[in-house]
Amino acid sequence: MTVEVVLPGVLADLAGGERRLRVDPAAPTVAGLLDALAARHPVLERRIRDEAGALRRFVNVYVDGDDVRFSAGAQTPVHDGAVVQVLPSVAGG
Repeated sequence: MTVEVVLPGVLADLAGGERRLRVDPAAPTVAGLLDALAARHPVLERRIRDEAGALRRFVNVYVDGDDVRFSAGAQTPVHDGAVVQVLPSVAGG
């Protein structure tokens, strides 16, 4: 199973400049996808998850356009060919 991970420029820099990554998840969930991503890009993983492995508050993850916060969070299923976007929150005034 292969999933496409799409990163904005600020996070792509932590993945060797790649904005689109093809990842084979360790398990068919967002958590399994992030585990596989962490093995390849540990610095990127630290920006996405905290020390306990939970998604950081300021990071939004979407599976095929659906925010995982409104489904099962890190346990949200991913399927072969899914597109997962990882976006840091934007704040300003």
